Amino acid sequence: MPAALADFEPTALAQLFAEWGYKPSHATRVLRAHYSGQSAPNPTALRLPQGLGERLTTDLAARAAELAVRQVAADGTTKLLLRLGDGRTVESVLMPDFRPDRAAGCLSSQVGCAMGCDFCATTKTGFERNLTAGEIVEQFLALRREAHAVGRKLQTIVFMGMGEPLLNLDAVLGAVRRLGDNTLGALGWRQITVSTVGIVPGIDALTATGINLHLAVSLHAPDDETRARLLPMGKRFPITDILAAADRFQACRGRPVTIQYCLLAGVNDSPDHAHQLAELLGARRMHVNLLRYNPTGLSLRGVAYEPSAEETAEAFAAQLHARGVVAHFRRSRGPEIDAACGQLRRRHSAPTAV
Repeated sequence: MPAALADFEPTALAQLFAEWGYKPSHATRVLRAHYSGQSAPNPTALRLPQGLGERLTTDLAARAAELAVRQVAADGTTKLLLRLGDGRTVESVLMPDFRPDRAAGCLSSQVGCAMGCDFCATTKTGFERNLTAGEIVEQFLALRREAHAVGRKLQTIVFMGMGEPLLNLDAVLGAVRRLGDNTLGALGWRQITVSTVGIVPGIDALTATGINLHLAVSLHAPDDETRARLLPMGKRFPITDILAAADRFQACRGRPVTIQYCLLAGVNDSPDHAHQLAELLGARRMHVNLLRYNPTGLSLRGVAYEPSAEETAEAFAAQLHARGVVAHFRRSRGPEIDAACGQLRRRHSAPTAV
């Protein structure tokens, strides 16, 4: 499959234009138009020289991924299943903001996932491959078109979809630089969050880049024993090491790290769990994002996880608040569609191209 515009950063596209016999300076204008949400750059509007528009159409693919399935929930949450050039599929989600003119997007970084988180639907399909920076950018462009279609602006992006972003860091950073750059995606670095299950070397590598984005850590348990049952990666990186890496990131950026905590009935939602979590975070200026679980059926270990009862979840949050921990519930999205990470892809899975 030929390369698409989403696969190029400005310097590479400028070099291609020069090889075609055109001025490299056209590259930035073409990419800026493409990132604006247009399906294809308009050669006339861009005042491109004769023949360049035709080369863009004939020599480059229109997109790095095509829409395979689209689901829309009553609350406006839109989930896309995008088919890549090799036939594999990946999920992206558009989430309306409480403001009527804004929306947030959730991007995937890998096809499938190798982390094996026991309550996650993505892990049931295993890991297939990393996404390229262009395939990540294409998700953003698809969500931007969806937002425009309903009169909203795609305001923020989270890498919280399929895959572990820090195990595909080069491609994720390549996409982040294009999305945040004022001449392309124009989001700004502060509108981008990278989420991880706690890959300590990856957190430190992200810190070393100096890119001024946000970090979220999926903790989901306050002790190593419970966490190892839920997240096999917990056996490799103890919670103390993960939080120490988060401390280093936070000290460098000067902004709170978000701790993701999915409440599972009878697993990690007891008063003792809340007490332990408060002990871990009480001296840290971090925010806890409490998640209500969206059931995905039997896990790989044969467990049917259920969301915590409302009163249990509220009591958990109250105990954190009483101990000075900043915590809030993330709104549940699209309960009547395949909203949980990996659900839509699993439902519509098909043999991949060889």
